Amino acid sequence: MVPEQSLPFLTATVPGIGGMIRTTPEDFRVEERPLYLPCGQGEHLYLSVTKRGLATPQMVGWFSSRLGVKARCIGVAGLKDARAVTTQMVSVQGVTPERIAQLPLDEHLLSITVLGRHRNRLRTGHHAGNGFRLVIRGVRPCAADSVPAILHQLGTRGLPNYFGPQRQGRDGLNYSTGAALLVDPARRAKMPKPKRLWYLHAYQSFLFNQIVARRIDRLDRVLAGDWAMKHENGACFLVEDEGVEQPRAEAFAISPTGPLFGSRAPWASGVPGEIERAIVAEQGTTQEALSAAAAACGFRGERRPLRVPLEGLDWSLEKDVLTLSFVLPPGSYATSLLREVTKA
Repeated sequence: MVPEQSLPFLTATVPGIGGMIRTTPEDFRVEERPLYLPCGQGEHLYLSVTKRGLATPQMVGWFSSRLGVKARCIGVAGLKDARAVTTQMVSVQGVTPERIAQLPLDEHLLSITVLGRHRNRLRTGHHAGNGFRLVIRGVRPCAADSVPAILHQLGTRGLPNYFGPQRQGRDGLNYSTGAALLVDPARRAKMPKPKRLWYLHAYQSFLFNQIVARRIDRLDRVLAGDWAMKHENGACFLVEDEGVEQPRAEAFAISPTGPLFGSRAPWASGVPGEIERAIVAEQGTTQEALSAAAAACGFRGERRPLRVPLEGLDWSLEKDVLTLSFVLPPGSYATSLLREVTKA
């Protein structure tokens, strides 16, 4: 197994530029792209909130306390970094725009804009992606040559869709707790559901990262037996003839996927299946055991693309300061791009 901090780079042959990120929250800006806008009717008021140095759960707690509504009445589409300036949509049930207008702003809550009413609460994943503007300071002199070479490779072949290290906690071992919970019903029963699911998802993430690492040299290739995903709609299909499908992969219409194991998530066959079975076996278990345990824990699983496209890519280098702008689909991590560029 490859340690999380040692996952291989797609651009390993190009020197990294080093540097420092998040010197200030303003160096890491994220703007959530809405999947839809409120329809104008309903009991849920949609807001656009810009915050600084505040984690999304803290923001939800702030709204709950200030508005006197329960946290479950507040919806968000995604979790945003605390050490950043971020803009995201929030839904609040049962409040008026006038009440929102009375909320005080401060150094953490920078702006709150009412978007309108909607019938449904905003739920996890209900966004079209995130736009990033990142500043890396103190980069090495090689940046002038390395940055265009790295970004060309990533733009052409795709960005490795690794889960970010925050999934594994400070010690990097959340996945081991998740693995233990899968086979210990008594321990699961004693743990609150959100915490239990966090650890189980960490184990899913760990295994997925291992599969990406094993296929890093052919991340842009589909193989017979792969489950490939259509980027236009997220639909998956079984690859029977890689010669027929590879041109679609080269055009970035489709990409190979890896499993986030679950009761209904399919496993690959052929060479991709051998890789998946080998990685699961290295954890001392089997695909069948993981699927059965997931059924007992109540999650279905899914397939996740091994790579994602970099859209809206732009960059500038001023002396030793690099500024990067790009858009990623939901569930993908800017840290994957940062680690390729900095090699840190």
